[in-house]
Parts: sequence; C-alpha cells; structure tokens
Amino acid sequence: MANSLLTIDVIAKEALSVLENELVAAKAVHRGLESEFGNAKNGYSSGATVTIKRPTDFTVRSGANASVQDVIEGSTTITVDQQKGVDFAFTSAELTLSIKDLSERVIKPAMVQLANKIDSDVLSLAAKVPNWVGTPGQIVNSFQDFAPAPQRLDEQGVMSDGRTAILSPADQWGMLGSQTNLYIQGAASDAYRKGDLGTIGGIDTRMSQNVQSITTGSRAGSILIDLSITGSTIDYATVKDTMIQTIHMDSFTNATDTVKAGEVFTIAGVYAVNPVTKARLPWLKQFTVVADATCASNETDVVIYPAMIWTGAFQNVSVVGVTDLNNQAVTFLGSAATTYAQNLVFHKNAFALAIVPMVSPPGAKDVARQSYSGTSVRLIPFYNGSNDVSTMRLDVLYGFKALDPRLATRISGTA
Repeated sequence: MANSLLTIDVIAKEALSVLENELVAAKAVHRGLESEFGNAKNGYSSGATVTIKRPTDFTVRSGANASVQDVIEGSTTITVDQQKGVDFAFTSAELTLSIKDLSERVIKPAMVQLANKIDSDVLSLAAKVPNWVGTPGQIVNSFQDFAPAPQRLDEQGVMSDGRTAILSPADQWGMLGSQTNLYIQGAASDAYRKGDLGTIGGIDTRMSQNVQSITTGSRAGSILIDLSITGSTIDYATVKDTMIQTIHMDSFTNATDTVKAGEVFTIAGVYAVNPVTKARLPWLKQFTVVADATCASNETDVVIYPAMIWTGAFQNVSVVGVTDLNNQAVTFLGSAATTYAQNLVFHKNAFALAIVPMVSPPGAKDVARQSYSGTSVRLIPFYNGSNDVSTMRLDVLYGFKALDPRLATRISGTA
C-alpha cells in the first residue's frame, strides 16, 4: 500500500498535542483569559492587550449608623507579546512516515523545547512574589520543611483549592526521600517506585527543571530606610493599578552596592496583617524588589512590591513602635551575591498565561492553526523545490502576568 503524505493540519495537531502534554507550570496557572481577547476570526498579532479588574475590599462598620465606602477598583493588563517558535525541515520522504514516527523523531523534541520555554517564562514570575518561607539555599526535604508554605497561604487567606507546588529537581528528590519513610503505603510506594510526590497537604506537587534561580546583589551593611515614610505617604487609590512604591535606602557598605530584582526583605517594626480582619500577624511583612538598583554614594532608591498601606480597607501592614519608618533597619533574605532556587507554592489565580491563536498572514498558503484547552499553535510551510525539502515554522503567541502575587510564596528548606 502506498504511503500517504502527511498534511500540515495533521502535523499541527500532533505538535499541539505534544506541546500541551509537556507543559507543567503553564497548566497550573489561570488560563481563562484567552476568551477575554474577543473572537478575532483571523487570529491575533503581537501586542494585543486585555485589562483585568483587581478585586475591591471593604471594612466592616459597627452599629446602626451607615458609613458609605467608595468602591475603589484597581486594574492590571496582560499583553500577548511573546512570540516563540521552532522551525524544522522535512524531506518528501520523511513526510510519508507515520505521524507517530515523525512525532518521536522531530515533533516531540521540538515541542519539549518550546514547552520548557513557556514554563520558564511562567516560573520567572517567582521574582514578583514577596512571600518567601524557609532559609534560602536549604533543600526542602521533609514535611516539616514543606508545611510553612501552605501555612503562609492560609494566614494570607488564600483559597485552599487550586493550589500547586513546583519544586526544583534537588528539592523534589529531597522530599521523595522523606516520603519513602512514611507509613502510608500509597505515598511511600509512589515516592520510591515512581518518583512521584503527588498531593501533599492538599497541594498538587510537581517537579520542574525550569524552576528559576535568583542571584542576589552585593548589598551589605547595616542598611536603613532613608527619608520619611508614614501612614500618609501613600494611599491605595494612588497605587491601585500597580501596588508598587519607591523607597530610599542608605548605609550600604560599598558605594556602588547592588540590589537585584526579586530580592526579598523586611523592615523592622513592619508586620503583616490578616487580609480580612487586619489583625497583626506574628511575622514581619515581606517585600520584593521590582527592579535592579545600584547605589550611588552608599544609597539608592528601591522600587518595591507591595506598596505599604497602613490603614483602611486595603491595609496590608501593621507598624509597631514608630510612626515614621525613617532609619528603620532593613534585612534582606539570604546572603549577598549568592544564587538560590525559587520553588513556588501558589494558587492558580496568582499567575496568568494566555496563549492565543495567531493571525494567518496575508498571502501565506496552507496555514494550519490548531487550538485545544487554551493552547494554540500556528504552522506555516515553505517548499524548496531545488532540494525537495519542506521547511515549517511553528509559532505560538502568549502573554503571562503575576495577577495577584499575594496568592503565592517562594519556599526553601530549613537549616
């Protein structure tokens, strides 16, 4: 029986199936935004943007007298500006292979690389997360090490369903070692025989080699807040769309010390609060650095997340012992100039990924576009008659965003 030539649609469907199967982090985050981009029949070009409303908040009054509160809604945007692709070439002879053979030889290796890139982008959002439990540099190798992460989410009022943990290979194998010692037949067997952590404390726990690392800056010294920061310095209405704030630090050891984006720090006397009751929690509020900073004459501005809201419905800090943060001590997490893995435990709504159908270019022939479960690919062939080779470009278009970093925490083990 003569071989039949594989069509572009068949190759695109197989590529999409393999890509969807290889994604890890991308399948654990919020994927409902594709529909928000509308229904463009010819697909989307890079730069399409959708605006998402942030939830509002209120305080509870006491007594019969009404106390009307303004409804203040922040917003954020997600832009599909990441065009990634893999290009490959097939001879006419190769196109007569079965799709299974072609998939194993060419399509799967290509899609694995593309899936890794998408997952890496999603996991890079760890740098936006201010919470970090454990001691950076320590391996997560017991339930006791793992538990502070869901505890932190509980204390922050994060929904208990839809939680995922993504651990680096080192932390995955550290946890597997502890699981094999459990007197729980299924868990111990899966850990030992399959290398599978499964569900821990209601959290779907997975491994990814794409867990991102952070290298801290050279910052050193008895670093202090410089310049006045009080309860009236900033209000929610001013920062509702970004929730970032610029503060000034001084007393660095070296004149040109650096602070890196993604670093986490605390300020003496600034505590976290219960997001509902606003009651003070027994640990200092953590902040993350939004952009790299380099000192000039031992001091620098630092852009941080979240902005400090001292009072009202959106209060997120409780300041103890002072009314002005000027000269309060700053403590960075981890050692200077050191690289740490950023394992994540998060609710799916902490991060978003939107992969949208791409535009079919005018003049392009035999364009194949396939979508499944929120993932879309586009395949365009080019034929070179001089050497009988069909070159194919496979593209995806996506955007990713930290929607609500409060719903996540980075996690390390304990010393």
